[in-house]
Amino acid sequence: MRYYQYIQNGTKHVGVEDASGQVTDLTTLNSQIGSTLDILRAASITGSDIDSVARGVLAANKGAATISATELLEGAESGKHGVTLLPPIDAPEIWAFGVTYVDSMRERQAESGSPDVYAKVYDADRPEAFFKATLERTQSPFDDVGIRADSDWNVPEPELTFVTFEEKIIGYTCGNDMSSRTIEGENPLYLPQAKVYDKSASLGPALVTPETVGDPQKLGVTLVIERDGEEVFKGEANTSAMKRDCAYLVDWLVRHNSIPDGTSVMTGTGTIPPPEFTLAADDVIHVMIEKIGTLTNTVVVV
Repeated sequence: MRYYQYIQNGTKHVGVEDASGQVTDLTTLNSQIGSTLDILRAASITGSDIDSVARGVLAANKGAATISATELLEGAESGKHGVTLLPPIDAPEIWAFGVTYVDSMRERQAESGSPDVYAKVYDADRPEAFFKATLERTQSPFDDVGIRADSDWNVPEPELTFVTFEEKIIGYTCGNDMSSRTIEGENPLYLPQAKVYDKSASLGPALVTPETVGDPQKLGVTLVIERDGEEVFKGEANTSAMKRDCAYLVDWLVRHNSIPDGTSVMTGTGTIPPPEFTLAADDVIHVMIEKIGTLTNTVVVV
């Protein structure tokens, strides 16, 4: 199942999409469900899972009103008058892993004056992990994402993102890890400034459970960038190319490091625009991941 968080009539709601593509407002059916974290907590208390909890609410409210997921998402687009979509989980922390695809390693070697660093990370047992954002710094679907004014080379990084609860993976979403390649290329120690800044992270549109995703290491990932209504870049990858899978990454993340419930983790990118390409203000970025959905954001200079 897929779960959405959104604002409707000034109130936060959680909607669940079933296999037929219809979305039911769980908050209207049960006022105790104010966020996807609330459902996860209920699942933990009952020893079940988020889908079982949602199905229980739906079974107790047969005939509840629904809306198609297509209509919900189209109405949430900028300039429309539907709901305001939020990140699908109130992630108190977002972490990210780098150099998980060989293409990412090669691109970071090409931009850097210290290329051996990335080869060593790719070949090592310990992955590269870094702190990316807090909830307050996370952008919603259809919100703006930023490029730094002090960087001349900026790109989006489309990434499968897993969501954790009690330090275990309970679902997946799309992530956009905005990156300033100029800054990171100057010196690997500048990574935090290249990765962590205003409007540098976006999540959405839905939290999708393992039941729907299936094998997370067999998902197509597509990046499309539009400028003035025209497609200026399209790249594709597959999570099967990840050297370190999601289970391996979460195991490393929680070693000697407690993470709060809802922590979301970007897993690296296999799709990076070429060196001659850089983002510009008003570009529109689409991150599309098979079985999960499409995360769309517009670029601004920060």
